Amino acid sequence: MPEMKVSIGGRDFDVACQPGEEHFLRAAASLLDAEASVLISQIGRMPEGRMLLMAGLMLADKTAGVEDQLRAALARVAELEVEIAEARENPAMVEVPVIPTAVSDTLAEIAARAEALADKVEETL
Repeated sequence: MPEMKVSIGGRDFDVACQPGEEHFLRAAASLLDAEASVLISQIGRMPEGRMLLMAGLMLADKTAGVEDQLRAALARVAELEVEIAEARENPAMVEVPVIPTAVSDTLAEIAARAEALADKVEETL
């Protein structure tokens, strides 16, 4: 079982882990060290056990917040999946005129003027 030395809050600890898990241990120790460093900068030196407890509680609080956000996001995804399924079952009919009525009316008016002009031209010839 590999042994590693990790530094948390400026203190070194010897920790064992499963083979191949060293990377995860370093990542976890880095998170704990970041929280411990915040505590030390705010409070100063404190007993090792208290520092580790407080840093762990701070990480647990952040984790709980992220879990709440994840739960809300998963609930929203579920809602959207239901909406998508309903939309696939009952597609909305959308009617779009090929030529809008305003264009048709304008073209009809232009055609009427053109015919009137053609009539005047015929009369003069």
